Amino acid sequence: MPALQICSVLLFFCDLNCFADDVKLKHKSVVKPVRLFTEEELEKYNGQEEGQPIYMAVKGVVFDVTKGKEFYGKNAPYNVLVGKDSTRAVAKMSLDPEDLTHDTMGLTDAELQSLESVFSGTYKAKYPIVGYTSRHMLNEDGRPKKDFQPEDQPNFSTRDEF
Repeated sequence: MPALQICSVLLFFCDLNCFADDVKLKHKSVVKPVRLFTEEELEKYNGQEEGQPIYMAVKGVVFDVTKGKEFYGKNAPYNVLVGKDSTRAVAKMSLDPEDLTHDTMGLTDAELQSLESVFSGTYKAKYPIVGYTSRHMLNEDGRPKKDFQPEDQPNFSTRDEF
């Protein structure tokens, strides 16, 4: 009789294991598309509206900096950087309104190295990516850039905040 009970238990676990494999096969992962932001859309995430996420672009990559609200939120010291692509300001470590742009023309080698360091060491390391600026992904005529590749990093996230 004990041999029959052991066989029954083994069959039960075998059936359970087969059921688990069946469930795994039926599960499909949902891949959300990368979100594309126009300048106007990005402006909506400027930290002025309570409960709204705070977004900032650097090098055309849009980061959700909401968890740094004490730095980027309303009346915070770096609030001028959010709701736009502030690549030049990050490179120059500047809050000057003239530097609040994506334009990197005329930056020194030291400023470009600083930009890369802050981009990788601060933004990519701390904040999730929620999308890209249209300027980063599209040519001026609106065609997609052939060399566009999503950032390869562990905290890449395309969440839908609506």
